[in-house]
Amino acid sequence: MPAVSDTPQNPLRAYHARTKHRFEAFAEGPGQLDWDAQPAAFRHYPGAPLCELPLAADCFDRPYRELAHAPASPVRPDLNSLGALFELSFAIAAWKRWGPSRWALRCNPSSGNLHPVEAWVLAGGLPDVADGLHHYEPEQHALEGRALMAPAGEAPWLAIALSSVMWREAWKYGERAFRYCQLDVGHAIGSLAYAAAMLGWTLRPQAVPGTTLGRLLGLERSEDFPPTRYAFTENEEAEILLAISGPGLQPMPAPAALLDRLAQANWHGKPSRIDAAPGYRWPLIDQAAAASRRPADTATPAAPPGFPDFPPLPAHPAAIGTAQLIRQRRSAQRFNPKCSLPRAAFLRMLDAVLPRAGLPFSAQEADPHLHLLLFVLRVDDLAPGLYLLPRSPAGGDLCTALAGHFPLARPVPGVPAHLGLCCLAELGLQEVQRLARALSCHQDIAATSAFSLGMLADFTAATDSGYGYRSLLREAGLLGQVLYLEAEAAGVRGTGIGCFFDDPVHQAFGLTGERWQSVYHFTVGTPVDDARIETSPPYPQRQRTPS
Repeated sequence: MPAVSDTPQNPLRAYHARTKHRFEAFAEGPGQLDWDAQPAAFRHYPGAPLCELPLAADCFDRPYRELAHAPASPVRPDLNSLGALFELSFAIAAWKRWGPSRWALRCNPSSGNLHPVEAWVLAGGLPDVADGLHHYEPEQHALEGRALMAPAGEAPWLAIALSSVMWREAWKYGERAFRYCQLDVGHAIGSLAYAAAMLGWTLRPQAVPGTTLGRLLGLERSEDFPPTRYAFTENEEAEILLAISGPGLQPMPAPAALLDRLAQANWHGKPSRIDAAPGYRWPLIDQAAAASRRPADTATPAAPPGFPDFPPLPAHPAAIGTAQLIRQRRSAQRFNPKCSLPRAAFLRMLDAVLPRAGLPFSAQEADPHLHLLLFVLRVDDLAPGLYLLPRSPAGGDLCTALAGHFPLARPVPGVPAHLGLCCLAELGLQEVQRLARALSCHQDIAATSAFSLGMLADFTAATDSGYGYRSLLREAGLLGQVLYLEAEAAGVRGTGIGCFFDDPVHQAFGLTGERWQSVYHFTVGTPVDDARIETSPPYPQRQRTPS
């Protein structure tokens, strides 16, 4: 296993190599888990003023099919619309119970349902919302006022920030957890993008240095996050700031000006504990976080990514509402291997993941670097086998790299030309099942589905900068959120797969060297529900705002 010091010029490539799963050994992680000592799933700020958000998403619902190609009449930002934004991105979607165990499912997906991502509101001049910094508290669907400023009489502005409590993932996944945290940030960005689109709003990533964003969110306040022996369990990593564009909203103040104002604000509340008695420590995660922060010399708005010129995505044939679709999204646990997926639904999902300058990819920070290696199992009128979906011009280089290993590769007949779908090799169903299962840590969900996939990155191009590693993993998480919602809209279900054998995936497709790296897997199929698990409403003590 390579040590981090093997490539000091790029410690994140060394981190990625060290945290690969291999057939002979998994990445370093805890030897055992005590589920009764799991880190706290919710962070609170006791003592902070609480602003309850309305459950108002149904008031603004519109068909999912309209989001990508028929812009909504924009909704004016206020307490109701802000409540809808968070209700469909970070709120609880349902409570689950099995015997004595009870747990929450949220609208944003998360690795292991551990939810390291915390959400924040920075706002000024917004009706019924105090100026300043607020922490979103999903257990009560409320804002906790962390740093409240005197009204400045300014035109309204609004931004959402994300941070990660990395210990929530590290507790279960060990050194590989930094990857999962960034995937979850990508899931969260995607969740926000879809919820914002329902309101007619757009998200724009801001190129704020990591230390500056940490100060804006109060995450570097030593009185709240003291440097103790177990600080690594409590610390939060500042991730990303997303400015919101909507009717009547002005650009947010420059970070330096906003820091000056927050310095005069009244800070409220103290963070609740995440884990008072951790059993392990993974310093490699802290090293990866430090090496991948956006540097201090970047304080200008992020340049929009460049996208290939794909034709517009057609409207989805399903008539389901956006709010219903988002609330019902689940990660499948089992699939029915007797069911297949219609070819049209499969091709629609592939079309939806192509990067276009619109929902949701305009919320990502960098040019697209991911392509899909597909294990097709049960898709009507499509032979089982290995397929490739290139998503950007660099996919041509990938096709060249694969050509020697798959000399009979060919375009799939009858598929729209802009998809560029290529059949690398037709195989028997059992052979594809064995390969998909083996490469995804021997998990049945990769083999009993309609199809599974690996997201293959143009890794060296994406990781030329340290922050590029975060952006790459976030792109994968964003892509996962597209697949989650598209699967639900097709009447099936998806689930992300973070556990896979990295280099064996590359070897199975004839890839050598460091340029191409698999960073996230996903699978889609017909779910088998567990009737033993009870489902209850997310906020039984609350009334929804009448639509």
